[in-house]
Amino acid sequence: MSVAQTLRSRASIRGYTEREVPIETVREILDAARWSPSGGNMQPWRVIVVAGAARIEVCEVARRALIRNPSGEDGDYPVYPECVRSPFRERRSLAAHQRYAAMGVEPGDKAALADYVARNYEFWGAPVGLFFVIPRDFGHSQWAHLGMFIQSVVLVATELGLGTCAQEAWAKVRESLRVHFGLPSNEVVYCGMSLGYPDWTQPINAVRTAREPVAGFATFLGC
Repeated sequence: MSVAQTLRSRASIRGYTEREVPIETVREILDAARWSPSGGNMQPWRVIVVAGAARIEVCEVARRALIRNPSGEDGDYPVYPECVRSPFRERRSLAAHQRYAAMGVEPGDKAALADYVARNYEFWGAPVGLFFVIPRDFGHSQWAHLGMFIQSVVLVATELGLGTCAQEAWAKVRESLRVHFGLPSNEVVYCGMSLGYPDWTQPINAVRTAREPVAGFATFLGC
């Protein structure tokens, strides 16, 4: 599968089979992704992999944290701007509508929506979770480089027949995660990721969100 084919076939998977992911496979993914580019070759990332009992523990950490503070622990790094303007607001709304419809969440059904959101903190049933960590004092450039690393993890996993879902929802329990993992105060968990074998019988995994055509975002000068 070419890189272009992998990009087009990739999707955020929100339903997984019970098939285990060998730790050797996770190491293979990370071993390939470590060759991602970064400014000055700083490689501003760390990864925490959880499976088995460790995965269960971190899910419980999130559950307790959200009981204490349902609004979350976003702090200085909110997932979205305070006011999402057009056309970004419409894109986000459309994607959410597609996902909710696939999972049978009716508009206004707060209980069903809460159950949907809560599954983020169970890795959507995936047997492996990853957390991406970056020094808190690093700037926008290093965060962008971390993003390239995360993209590499996603693409390699897809090539190997696995599914992933990068989850900024874990940002709502960042401080609790930092304490749980024993991270120093100058490190922050950017996001989590589900990793496992997709369950293609689940309608949510058939959702494909729209993308802007090239003409909608690219400007060609002197061509």
